[in-house]
Amino acid sequence: MALIKKTGLRPIDVVRKREFKELRLSEDASDDQLIKAMVKNPDLLQRPIVEMGDEAVLARPAEKALELIRT
Repeated sequence: MALIKKTGLRPIDVVRKREFKELRLSEDASDDQLIKAMVKNPDLLQRPIVEMGDEAVLARPAEKALELIRT
C-alpha cells in the first residue's frame, strides 16, 4: 500500500481491468479489499511501478518513469 500511496493513485487506479473483471471484483471494493486481492493475485497489479526516494509512478507507458528524474 505504501508504494501505491507514493504514486498518488488509489488501488483501483493500478489494477489491470481484465483481471479485475475475471476475478469478479466489485466496483465498490474498498482500497483494503483491492490490496488484499493484489496480494493474493499479483497479476491484478499493473506494472511497472517505478520508485525513486519518496516518489513513485505507474510507468505505463515506460516514458512516465522519466517524470521522477525531472522532479
